[in-house]
Amino acid sequence: MEIASFADLLLAACAQSQPQRLLFVFAGTELPDDSSVEQRVSFAAGRGGALVPLMVVDKSPGEIESFEALLEESAALGQEWKIMFAAALSGADQQLPSSAQAQAALQRMVEAVRQGMHQSFI
Repeated sequence: MEIASFADLLLAACAQSQPQRLLFVFAGTELPDDSSVEQRVSFAAGRGGALVPLMVVDKSPGEIESFEALLEESAALGQEWKIMFAAALSGADQQLPSSAQAQAALQRMVEAVRQGMHQSFI
């Protein structure tokens, strides 16, 4: 299944043979302290910078009504983010992954985003 929208992501997660937990890392951007004048000008114009994970959440597909609902929920937390990374964690024996499994996977995602290794996420 091709995932071209958030709705497609929810549908794909629901269609799996094992229950899924969706993992989200919300990131902003910042400039390093040693940035050049050109980098600061570019950043002020909305380009460049380094990705910085700001908040994470895990949810089952049934806990998410829509992308708009997730936006509202994230806005209520007061962190302004620029990009959201998503991944899925599969359960086993028809059980959702545990909170500990989800937290460990989210921590790996955060570290991957910090290192610029986010190509495996949506």
